[in-house]
Amino acid sequence: MIALIVAGFMFFSGNARPRPVLPSQPIAQANGTSVPNVPLPDAAPEATDKTREQKRFDRYDKDRDAKITRKEYLIQRRKAYARLDVDGDGKLSFDEWAVKATTKFADADRDKSGTMTAPEFATTAVKRKGPARVNCPPVQAAAEES
Repeated sequence: MIALIVAGFMFFSGNARPRPVLPSQPIAQANGTSVPNVPLPDAAPEATDKTREQKRFDRYDKDRDAKITRKEYLIQRRKAYARLDVDGDGKLSFDEWAVKATTKFADADRDKSGTMTAPEFATTAVKRKGPARVNCPPVQAAAEES
């Protein structure tokens, strides 16, 4: 409310005029130095119209021959496997494979008791990137309607 009052005051007092986004002259000229005479291109470069799928294809096609070989397709999996195989023996033990879950458990078990209480377990929930779903009916209401 206070912000609206201040904004209204600034608007009506004339202090809310927009200022130019760009400086009126190049920075080099403002500092008193000369600007090199660099010729500008005739036209701005055009952006490519690659789709998301084309970009994904190009990330996999390492040799740019417009074909993805099995080796190219599996490179990412090999890198992920190598990151998990910490001892480098070419075999994944259960502990190497489950390192993320093991670490998550150890971090959540604050009192180092070897067990998690409900509040400790709540810290292991997956953090969602998008906005919360606000239009979803509660589970109880959905059960009562049926």
